[in-house]
Amino acid sequence: MSVSMPADSRAPKAFDQCAPAGLANLTAAALYELAVRRGEGAVARDGPLVVKTGEHTGRSAQDKFIVRHPEIEDKIWWDANKAMTPEAFDRLHADMLAYAGERELFMQDLRGGADPQYAIGVRVFNEYAWHALFIQHLLVRPPMDERGGDPDFKVVGLPGFEADPERHGCRTKTVIAVDFVRRIVLIGGTSYAGEMKKSVFSLLNYILPEQGVMPMHCSVNVGVNDDPAVFFGLSGTGKTTLSADPKRTLIGDDEHGWGPNGVFNFEGGCYAKMIRLSPSAEPEIFATTRRFGTVLENVVMDPVTRELDLDDPSLAENSRGAYPIDYIPNASPEGHAGHPKNIIMLTCDAFGVMPPIARLTPAQAMYMFLSGYTAKVAGTEKGLGKEPEATFSTCFGAPFMPRHPSEYGRLLGALIDQRQAACWLVNTGWSGGPYGVGKRMPIKETRALLAAALDGSLHDAPMTDDPIFGFAVPHHVPGVDERLLTPRATWDDPDAYDAQAKKLAAMFTENFKIFAPYVDDAVNAAGPKGA
Repeated sequence: MSVSMPADSRAPKAFDQCAPAGLANLTAAALYELAVRRGEGAVARDGPLVVKTGEHTGRSAQDKFIVRHPEIEDKIWWDANKAMTPEAFDRLHADMLAYAGERELFMQDLRGGADPQYAIGVRVFNEYAWHALFIQHLLVRPPMDERGGDPDFKVVGLPGFEADPERHGCRTKTVIAVDFVRRIVLIGGTSYAGEMKKSVFSLLNYILPEQGVMPMHCSVNVGVNDDPAVFFGLSGTGKTTLSADPKRTLIGDDEHGWGPNGVFNFEGGCYAKMIRLSPSAEPEIFATTRRFGTVLENVVMDPVTRELDLDDPSLAENSRGAYPIDYIPNASPEGHAGHPKNIIMLTCDAFGVMPPIARLTPAQAMYMFLSGYTAKVAGTEKGLGKEPEATFSTCFGAPFMPRHPSEYGRLLGALIDQRQAACWLVNTGWSGGPYGVGKRMPIKETRALLAAALDGSLHDAPMTDDPIFGFAVPHHVPGVDERLLTPRATWDDPDAYDAQAKKLAAMFTENFKIFAPYVDDAVNAAGPKGA
């Protein structure tokens, strides 16, 4: 493992004293047994562990803070990251340690990153057995004889601890505090397990750019011809679903690095959306709901028959399943591959304006990457309503990006140029009208479009430049209704489409003003016209 940060004598070590040897690095079976015995969850008919996260069924993005040390002052994008003073963090740490001192914590020694050259050792402390099982699935699991020693970072998850905004310098009783200098993350007041994995993602997003590695919020798969494909996208855009392709090997479903050795998974498992999961459209993921070991968050289960109802959103629209990556039959055991041949940027367009697929020039790809346009899907963050909300999340992952987006943009742009990767925009959102009027893009058609892009069929196919957005839209794709390829043709009122497209174009233009000083003329000119 290598971390380009010196050891810090201020790094807190006392949480280790709250984790007895009997609760350290337990197997999945042992954690399962303890979770059920302690009343943290119940076993469904076919074996998965079903748990409820209570008030928090998604990330609490507004409750995440970075400790503001002088050493990192100029490295953090403070416009998008909330600051916490070292003094407030000290009080938070002391209070969480006092809380933990009255309990016994589960401890797991894991890794972030499948490439040993860039991996970090992460020691995770948890109040709940099912949280320990979750993070054991989601991070890379080293052999037992390689666990122990001094980790590079520590992550502490105490759902029962409630923060005090006045005392701890936070916003609510929920807090996610990241200290890059003392190399520890404190998570309190939330049972949503995804906060842990995203905290490790944030750590790698901070560390790796200085080592020439591009951290990416994406899924990756690879075909038999050694042709890795990267799928950028926020939650709900289809990263997990589309990367689980039985004809291609899955590298990972959510977080990766791209560096001198190629692409590599940050994780050792998958965290898939379960709501309305289709056994026909998503058979590999659906099969994980029938396996011992899978952790199902906020999935409704009949208390008598123990049958699951994946279509019931009464507990959460953002119901989730966490499982080891080897539960997907064609997953890569190594977690890494060569350099990508195709870059796909997924967007869930709630306006119904974007085509189902379009080819991007390198400059357009950088514009789209920095823009990060999509729609937040209901339930993925606390406070969202029932309808998707159009948003721009730079780098397709702004909440997890400690550094300025231009750093990540320059890294990605250089890699695309160096490796001559083809770039595509794929809309998994709406067609024929906006959300509430149009229909969601059929997954069968999306898969056919991706197959044509990945096998090279679309590389030289006839295309027409979109008059407003400028990207190239194919005329024909085998197995796809040609009318679907041109969004304007799917609307009953073409004039209404034009107005909607111009409205979205104006949003792009306004949003990109904050990035204009950091990119070259070609990228600035790659935005929509006629806004």
